Amino acid sequence: MDCPDENLISIVTPLEIKAASDEKGEVRRSLNEPIGKKRLSDLATGKESILLIVSDYTRAVPNEKIIPPIIDELEKAGCKREDITALVANGLHKPISKNELVQFYGRDLVEEIEFVNHDAEDESQLIKLGMTSFKTEVSVNRLVVESDLVIATGLIEPHFFAGYSGGRKSILPGVSGVESICQNHSFRMINHPLARSGVLNGNPIHEDMIEASRMSGLDYILNVIVDRHGRVAGAFAGDPIEAHRCGVSFLDERVKVEVASKADIVITSNGGYPLDRDLYQAVKGMSTAEAIVKNGGTIIILSECIDGIGRGHETFYELLAEAKSPDDTLERIKREEPIKDQWQAQILARILKTANVIVVTKNIKHSLIEDMHMTPASNIDEALKLALRDAGSDAKIIAVPDGPYIIPCIRREG
Repeated sequence: MDCPDENLISIVTPLEIKAASDEKGEVRRSLNEPIGKKRLSDLATGKESILLIVSDYTRAVPNEKIIPPIIDELEKAGCKREDITALVANGLHKPISKNELVQFYGRDLVEEIEFVNHDAEDESQLIKLGMTSFKTEVSVNRLVVESDLVIATGLIEPHFFAGYSGGRKSILPGVSGVESICQNHSFRMINHPLARSGVLNGNPIHEDMIEASRMSGLDYILNVIVDRHGRVAGAFAGDPIEAHRCGVSFLDERVKVEVASKADIVITSNGGYPLDRDLYQAVKGMSTAEAIVKNGGTIIILSECIDGIGRGHETFYELLAEAKSPDDTLERIKREEPIKDQWQAQILARILKTANVIVVTKNIKHSLIEDMHMTPASNIDEALKLALRDAGSDAKIIAVPDGPYIIPCIRREG
């Protein structure tokens, strides 16, 4: 069935983000015109060890367009490729295989420079740096401290509790230890009302990440914004804080969209590959819908979930499945933290306290979705029938096709 026209009150999409006519040219422009820093070639002069922090497989970063220009800039300073190490910012995600390295970064690059998987649970990789004002004990991969120059690449997009991705997130959680990540993502921090998509000022998670990045000595970033096809639309290089803020300002104007009122049913996605590869990541799309669904309404989330619930995210499943209710999940997290993946479970439990969630996927056993207090569906038609059955034939529906890549806001009167 199609969504009935009389029920659909809005299709929420961001303003068009146009790809640069010359994507690599835009990246080179950012390197030639760094924000708040000297040129990278100047910073690299005389340096013997260069660390390049790169995003992991869950981020659609156009690595082949941004990493080679960085290496070209480093070579202008006399750096050799054997002086460069690429550290994969896995956070708490599973380290990726050699084949996946080739897939995400390109065979030539993988064969020319050394790639190292960050493992947040491997104490031998970590070095302690001290404590932030938010009481996060910062430990990072020792390569960050031991390298002469630290550069981070990344993607700026809305993030469901850090405000926006990119910049400081390459350090925390990207290459931090498990305890640091758990403290930054603690129940108290996630529960803060400003720990939301699109919010930086006053967001304790973001501000804690900033402190950790300064403590670690992150020198320089190159972050990009991409269009819906993954093409570079804007590149922002230079100081980790200033360049990131410029990128956020560029994106902020395009992804924050006003909506007249909340809806009984919100249909959304997790933005397509690679973010929709598992249910763990799909919480991001659900949190987008959370902002505009009525209390007691229904969220329909479409996510392919080729990796099922998520590689290495069994605890996420258990925190929901072993609880009698979302409230029980929240109480357990408060009582037993730190628990791996607790933040994702906490946000999902928060959503489930106010809305029903229907998950449309063919790659997870329906019984597992039901265990987690959600309703499974094999296709959108089935999901709509279920939602309209509960909400009534006159239910108002909002569709948000771009999922976590947009920030819908309820319009304020007056």
